[in-house]
Amino acid sequence: MENKDSKTILNVDQERIEKRREASQWAVAWRRFRRNKAGLAGLFIVLFFAFIALTSPWLAPYPARSFQALYEGEAGQSPSLKHPFGTSKTGLDVYSEVLHGSLGDLYVGVGATAIAVLIGITVGSIAGYSRGGLGDVLLMLSQIFYTIPLLPLILLAARVFLILVAQGFGLTLIMLLLGVFGWSTIAFIVRGEILKVRELEYIQASRALGASKSRIILRHVIPNILTPVIVTATLLIAGNILTEVVISFLGFGDVNTSTWGLTIQEGYAYIRTEWWTTVFPGLATLFAVLGFNLVGDGLSDAMNPRLRD
Repeated sequence: MENKDSKTILNVDQERIEKRREASQWAVAWRRFRRNKAGLAGLFIVLFFAFIALTSPWLAPYPARSFQALYEGEAGQSPSLKHPFGTSKTGLDVYSEVLHGSLGDLYVGVGATAIAVLIGITVGSIAGYSRGGLGDVLLMLSQIFYTIPLLPLILLAARVFLILVAQGFGLTLIMLLLGVFGWSTIAFIVRGEILKVRELEYIQASRALGASKSRIILRHVIPNILTPVIVTATLLIAGNILTEVVISFLGFGDVNTSTWGLTIQEGYAYIRTEWWTTVFPGLATLFAVLGFNLVGDGLSDAMNPRLRD
């Protein structure tokens, strides 16, 4: 009885120490991040686009994919007070399309990254902590997914599942494909970090106290590997946004949903005479990708334990 009580007390004390250590680590990381001007600029850009995406239905003067300017006889006009970013040859208000497109592109970027992180952490944790056959199989599976070229796969799927794209599920299809086939990098990072921490003293102590494998992974291992995962996730969001823009620009995206790539694609044929149709959604893509990359770089510096003061 006394032995069980002592184990319980040790376990509770250990968890309290770990919580305090984790809290101080996040506090130090946030303090360092606030000193990083580039990281703060990136965070401001990300929050700005998030605000635009959430409020676009109310901020945009025209509905998504509305060709009302064509019926008003204002198609192909340069930027003006009524149309700040001008109108396309087909009658789209470019300003409205950029606002609505932010929602579509962030939906793909953030959604695909969330799926990839979830799968990557699960596979990487099991592959790193398990010994023997299961870990080797998952490692081989990660290597296979890492070698799969995503862009040709998505372009092929867009044609195979043309019915889903035509019904307005094109962005969801792209998001699922990017997430389901884009988790291998996260898995490699998680596995590598777990291989480093699984032999540490507090992990051995938890195992000696009788903690199950799942409890050790969820309560002790994963919280200590979140730093590289968070940094990689921010960079992955930028990559997924850029991939979606390329897919839509190539004409394989969802023509029923506003995205930056689709707007660029519609104005590319008239770029010499109507530069605004491609320049403004292109700038939106540039700043969104730049914002997430700056946040990722800032988090990388802030969460690097060798750089902490």
